[in-house]
Amino acid sequence: MTDDRMKDILGALLTHLGLEWKGIAVTHEQDGVIRMDIDSPHPSRIIGWHGETLNALQHLLKSMLRTLEKLERSPFIILDTDGYRKMQEEKVCKIAEQKADFVRRTGSRIALAPMSPYFRRIVHLYVANNPALKDLTTESVGEGDYRQIVMRMKEEKHRAGEELSPVISQDDGLENLDV
Repeated sequence: MTDDRMKDILGALLTHLGLEWKGIAVTHEQDGVIRMDIDSPHPSRIIGWHGETLNALQHLLKSMLRTLEKLERSPFIILDTDGYRKMQEEKVCKIAEQKADFVRRTGSRIALAPMSPYFRRIVHLYVANNPALKDLTTESVGEGDYRQIVMRMKEEKHRAGEELSPVISQDDGLENLDV
């Protein structure tokens, strides 16, 4: 699967849907993620309501590539336009830092709002790879649409016979994540 093939398929999809675009940039990241950034004079049309159009385009592209290239699994592709996804990723990392501060101050676990697998992955990797957060760990809990991240100290102090439940975070800014 070449970059040109991915660009051609995405370009044809955008054109067929009547979404204006000028160019597509492809970037390969270390962790196997392929980022495709769409340059468009009307990025809001590509993004759609809370990213729904961008999500749908991403899903279609991955499915088409899997079928056309006869792949066993869909490639890990992230579509972006006008820095929309990057901004959301930065927001999630900033919120993780704020929650880390709470965990350190209180010694309590904290559960972030339910979020998509993509954003949970971003938080897990951010906490695991950030030297400033090396004293913390994260785990995903829950099922389906209610799956969320619980953040806690690595060396959590347990009191005999006490079951620790996470503090449920309210109004943490994660309710508008779009992936």
